[in-house]
Amino acid sequence: MVEHKSVSLWIWFAIFAILTCALFLIPAFVIRPFRYQSPGGLMLALRIKQWAPLGTAVGFAICAVLFLVLWPRMRRWTGIVLGTGLLLIALCSAMTRVNYFEWMFHPVQRPGFEPSSQTKLDSGEMVLALNFNGDARAYPVREMAYHHIVNDVVGGVPVAVTY
Repeated sequence: MVEHKSVSLWIWFAIFAILTCALFLIPAFVIRPFRYQSPGGLMLALRIKQWAPLGTAVGFAICAVLFLVLWPRMRRWTGIVLGTGLLLIALCSAMTRVNYFEWMFHPVQRPGFEPSSQTKLDSGEMVLALNFNGDARAYPVREMAYHHIVNDVVGGVPVAVTY
């Protein structure tokens, strides 16, 4: 009977570990740059991302309790497996509290511009255009797709252009 209880606890540990890590991995996988994101998939990922900090904290707590209950019955290799799993859960839990997109995309603080007559843009290239107080700017979407934000001053007014 004791052995059956240990197997059951192992299964519960695995279930909660997978669910907890999925709270970080699903949004990180769906919300990737330069890849198509369906509206439904993006909405789901954003909802999961919103609840992930709480969900991973609960999942980590449950797995930590299961680890402590299983600890006296563990052999060396099972302790290593469960300990590694708990460490992975802690890492996923920490990552849900970080905006990892800030690591990938840095805003352009001082954009450089050329007169329209000197640009090397294709005629069909998409741009974000801004005209304010007689000052006009065009931000190529190709460049914006990486940085996602440009801090600029247009017509004497500070603006944050984003895509």
